[in-house]
Amino acid sequence: MSLIVVSLTAATICFAGQCHHALVGKDTPVGIFPLTQRIVQAEGYGGDVLQFKETAREVFAVHRVWLGNPTQHRLERLRGPAAGRRGITGGCINVAPEVYDALVGMTELKVTW
Repeated sequence: MSLIVVSLTAATICFAGQCHHALVGKDTPVGIFPLTQRIVQAEGYGGDVLQFKETAREVFAVHRVWLGNPTQHRLERLRGPAAGRRGITGGCINVAPEVYDALVGMTELKVTW
């Protein structure tokens, strides 16, 4: 089993002995979740996401940083040092494309405060 740990407070995603910046949100669910790779047609997601939770109204996933609204400056926030500026998503976890690529094939996600 490959465990990925996300800290909402630090806005980091950690696996394979390394931590990386992540964008998170106040609605990002906390807990332990299985990861399922899903194909998506929506622009800006690179063709697939790693879904970790679904409700009747929402899907939560780890995906490449979404750049659909340039005024949010997501890429700059992701690269910046201030964890407080990385709390911008609607609940998904956004990561750099190379981080996402390293996550594909991993099976479990733990999200903590």
